[in-house]
Amino acid sequence: MLRAGIVGLPNVGKSTLFNAVTRTRKAESANYPFCTIDPNVGVVNVPDKRLEALSSISSSQEIISAAVEFVDIAGLVKGASAGEGLGNKFLSHIREVDAIVHVVRCFEDSDIHHVEGSIDPIRDIETISTELIVADLDAVQRRKDKLNKEAKRGNKEAVALMAIIDKMEPHLGEGNPAITCELTREEAELAKHLFLLSGKPTLFAANLKDSELAEADSNPFFKEVREYAAKHHGCETVVISAQIESELIDLSEHETAEFLSEMGVNESGAGQLIQKSYSLLGLQTYFTTGEKETRAWTIRKGDTAPKAAGVIHGDFERGFIKAETVAYDDLIECGSIATARDRGLYRMEGKEYIVQEGDVMLFKFNV
Repeated sequence: MLRAGIVGLPNVGKSTLFNAVTRTRKAESANYPFCTIDPNVGVVNVPDKRLEALSSISSSQEIISAAVEFVDIAGLVKGASAGEGLGNKFLSHIREVDAIVHVVRCFEDSDIHHVEGSIDPIRDIETISTELIVADLDAVQRRKDKLNKEAKRGNKEAVALMAIIDKMEPHLGEGNPAITCELTREEAELAKHLFLLSGKPTLFAANLKDSELAEADSNPFFKEVREYAAKHHGCETVVISAQIESELIDLSEHETAEFLSEMGVNESGAGQLIQKSYSLLGLQTYFTTGEKETRAWTIRKGDTAPKAAGVIHGDFERGFIKAETVAYDDLIECGSIATARDRGLYRMEGKEYIVQEGDVMLFKFNV
């Protein structure tokens, strides 16, 4: 299972957010730096209203959601790449995840200590980014010497990686994250072998006070983060209130909706963060539905029908014959598989078919 790591400076709300997202109280949350040392890990159901609609059509006995794994990583501090604040250990934890959720504090509160003594979201982002970039620059420079020897022996992959490093090194040297370096699709795929921290897909989470959440667009800190993230990291920013989300942990779905409505908010920030993290990891969902269960299955974007079948069972992929497929929107509009079939919207797809987000599928196989 792919993993999204929650990172940020100490005391910005990472552990509180992790507890809210995972609906547990696994991560210690305290008003001092480094209350988290070893990373906490939790598997999270991906909210998806489509499951209820499909379940109603099929009169399913059970609903099973897609899932994604989150890791709560201890707060980084300035100098982490040189080992400050157990920096080397924390950077290794980031290296082990597939995407980054960067939590940034966007509220003033004299009762909650900030490691830098003041609130400045852009400074905080740059502190974390700099540590990742410095660690990456050191990594590519060390890798360069080894690759250079292999390239001289005629190793084609080493030659290609050297060309990427020649692009990446000055880019990192100018303080830019690896993910914004202009590479071809082939180069970007090969660059994954460099395991660069600043090259991981990133999502920013702007942590606001509960009283400011309903009017997030008026918060100057949030505006700064959103603009900076788009310009310098080419990524999105989600608004959350870790404090509010922590209060929702023990509430039912109905109670949660009522609570958020009273706060003037339509949707849980944690739910949005989970959905966007799922997409950030390059994942998408297809569905199977019947009387026994309606289920969301997780595949990578671009997977073919046999690959999707293999997620259910290896025999489905090995003996794949065809996939009976209907788009979610078409099925909901029709109200039944039979009607979708009568209207010509229920298709037979073969081995080359690229599964689309929200496809409802039934596989035929023979082994």
